[in-house]
Amino acid sequence: MARKQAVRGRVSKPGPALQHGKYLFIVVFLLVPVGLYGLFVVSPYLQAIYISLTDWTGLTANQKWVGFDNYVKLFNDAQFLVALKNNVILLVVVPAVTVLLGLFFASMLNVGRRGKSGVEGVRGSGIYKVVYFFPQVLSVAIVGVLFKYVFAPTEAGGILNGFLRAVGLDSLAIPWLGDPDFAFWCVVLVMIWSFVGFYVVLFSAAMQSIPKDIYEAALLDGANQYTTFRHVTLPLVWDTVQVGWVYLAIQAMDAFAFVHIMLGIAGGPSRAGDVLGVALYRTAFNDYRFGQASALGVVLLVLTLVVAVLFLRVARRERVELS
Repeated sequence: MARKQAVRGRVSKPGPALQHGKYLFIVVFLLVPVGLYGLFVVSPYLQAIYISLTDWTGLTANQKWVGFDNYVKLFNDAQFLVALKNNVILLVVVPAVTVLLGLFFASMLNVGRRGKSGVEGVRGSGIYKVVYFFPQVLSVAIVGVLFKYVFAPTEAGGILNGFLRAVGLDSLAIPWLGDPDFAFWCVVLVMIWSFVGFYVVLFSAAMQSIPKDIYEAALLDGANQYTTFRHVTLPLVWDTVQVGWVYLAIQAMDAFAFVHIMLGIAGGPSRAGDVLGVALYRTAFNDYRFGQASALGVVLLVLTLVVAVLFLRVARRERVELS
């Protein structure tokens, strides 16, 4: 009897043949996706790194190995440093302002006031959501062309300058995209306008998952809107904010389309609005220096990865969960 119970309690282990079949099953199903990922994702990265170590012009089959000469030339190039500085500005300003505006608008649209049925958004919040999200319907090319005419000189039909002159502020009507001091910041403003609507919707979705009872309890305890946002809303949507910030940083690094359309391939007057993406395009397809252009691309890749990893580490905090 004891022997039968021992046999019943014994856990049978799969034999070698079954174990081999399991591993074969995993390998077969992973082989194709991993192979495709390596072919279309990893392989281009490796090729770009290799090309960045050559003097390839992109027009011949000859590639002379030059080692790290392309990187040395880059960091000795004053224009590269201007583009790098502008990318760092985009990396700091665009995510910070966009996230703050997105959180503010989302908070107003979801818990902006106390109504008859409890905490709710401001009046007309449904219409505001459509208005905020509208820029996402437009392509980057349309947004760039639209604001190129907004900031154009008065003689070219510039909307902003025309408005300023109409209200008697002629002294403020300047060639915005033709001034090295303002051209790049016009692009920053347009990028924020283009991005903020998506994050309003994203943060709104996160806030709608928070029970209204928590806000009601905070109001009964005498908390004002700022205190409620800081100690209730922000901790509960922090995971969404963290992901949104990293994604925004990657979007900010890729400002090629906005700069190219609004300021041209030279990066605006005196190249003051140049960014790494435009410098890469100009180096490759205007100067036919694909080796140095690939070095630019590798620098951009490394900078993006470093920023993403650093922010994920810095922004890591204890997760707040609703019980």
